Amino acid sequence: MRRIRPLLLCAALLATVLPASLTSPAAAADDDSGRQARQPTPLNQVVPAPESVHEGGGPFTVTERTVIRVTGSSREARRVGEQLAALLRPSTGYRLPVTAKPGRDGIQLRLGGGKSGKSELGAEGYRLQVSPRAAVISAPTGAGLFHGMQTLRQLLPPQIESRTEQPGPWQVAGGTVTDKPRYSYRGAMLDVSRHFFSVDEVKRYVDQLAMYKINKLHLHLSDDQGWRIAIDSWPRLATYGGGTEVGGGPGGFYTKADYREILRYAGEHEMTVVPEIDMPGHTNAALASYAELNCDGVAPPRYTGTEVGFSSLCVPLDVTYDFVDDVVRELAAMTPGRYLHIGGDEAHSTSHEDYVAFMERAQKIVAKYGKTVIGWHQLTGAKPANGAVAQYWGTNGAADEPEVVEAAKKGTRLILSPANRAYLDMQYNEDTPLGLHWAGYVEAEQSYSWEPGSYIQGAPADAVMGVEAPLWSETLEKSEHIEFMAFPRLPGIAELGWSPASALDWDDYRVRLAQQGPRWEQLGMEYWRSPQVPWPAKGE
Repeated sequence: MRRIRPLLLCAALLATVLPASLTSPAAAADDDSGRQARQPTPLNQVVPAPESVHEGGGPFTVTERTVIRVTGSSREARRVGEQLAALLRPSTGYRLPVTAKPGRDGIQLRLGGGKSGKSELGAEGYRLQVSPRAAVISAPTGAGLFHGMQTLRQLLPPQIESRTEQPGPWQVAGGTVTDKPRYSYRGAMLDVSRHFFSVDEVKRYVDQLAMYKINKLHLHLSDDQGWRIAIDSWPRLATYGGGTEVGGGPGGFYTKADYREILRYAGEHEMTVVPEIDMPGHTNAALASYAELNCDGVAPPRYTGTEVGFSSLCVPLDVTYDFVDDVVRELAAMTPGRYLHIGGDEAHSTSHEDYVAFMERAQKIVAKYGKTVIGWHQLTGAKPANGAVAQYWGTNGAADEPEVVEAAKKGTRLILSPANRAYLDMQYNEDTPLGLHWAGYVEAEQSYSWEPGSYIQGAPADAVMGVEAPLWSETLEKSEHIEFMAFPRLPGIAELGWSPASALDWDDYRVRLAQQGPRWEQLGMEYWRSPQVPWPAKGE
């Protein structure tokens, strides 16, 4: 699933994709004159594509007199209002007070709408209505308000992302957007085991994911190269097993306080954290930390390479299940979300008989602590528990893996992450200075142009719970590397998860995607300027 040694970083090539500086007075003046003449972004030019758009009226202009009005004393509406104000204040220079005082003007966040509104918009939907007097986001839930805020954000000029004051104007096109997601699970995975990423680096990625309505953050917390979460009952997992990474760097781990902070921050961005402890394979960091977990009682050395499939928990030993129980118990107690991922891929050193026996016991332990199991699709080669979810990472729609289709027919839900479509660590082309290519080269169009509902041939369309874009970190060491590999492909996976099937069209999407480039530049993000996308010139 993740193979081949890391590639050397070509600094000269990366330099060609870095955002150009926009700080000179002349450039600012030119950009200002361009903005004065620019029409507001049409309501249908956002990513992901909305379910329904009706244009007309408007535009609404954010000015120094604009206020952000929230519904009554709602904490959720107030929180979204404060987040919106924090986003808009630096670039506009306006006060943008957040108030519960009623009024017909300004930016309004209305939480509620009764049972009919919730049934129409679901748990995450929203409606945005824009007139010359007001921009109104209404939703039955806080998540819907938050997603509506992200749409409003994209309708404002890219300079709204600047952390320094810009001249404007700040206009939003008139009309109505009615929107809700196609799938309830829209995920992105970050591998913090091959290389460790700090809490701040994880938060930065959360910020970027939230822009595109991703609602699940899957953290790959353990692997052969590192154990990244503190477990009180087995402390050496983190203090020793977390002490290295690919290439032999210092590694690191999250304390329980660190993990709570990631959970808090993700929650504020309407994102559920899905923690993964990979087992019975990908376990060398654990085996190195505790000799008693090994069948021969001898701890192997810590591992800093990139090969896979050589490690396994000792299935016959009782202490193995004491270990699994303790880890799952502590992780479940820390994690408010319903899902706990137990990996299960590439267990090449575990016999099929042992694999089946182990996964049966591990799934029961997860259920014991009130969580729903997710496993990589190899779980379907054992016996998925009732309610279990299988995450498919193959490359051929399971054509040669009939157990995936059979499990789906029996009720196992599916998350789709085909490696040659959704793996963000695949190189774009042979010259890409980061990433791997065991699943092929994956450009922006290939990552976007597939249909989740029919991808697994023979599986019921309603078995698909959603999509996820994994990012493995064998070659990635810092936020700039994450961004370069995730963008522009991550927004496409997000659109596959959010937008109706009827809206999925590459020729339309590539134009909308191109308009994200100036926004990413304002945010200081690195990204691959795919030749398949008609990007504006730098600074436009």
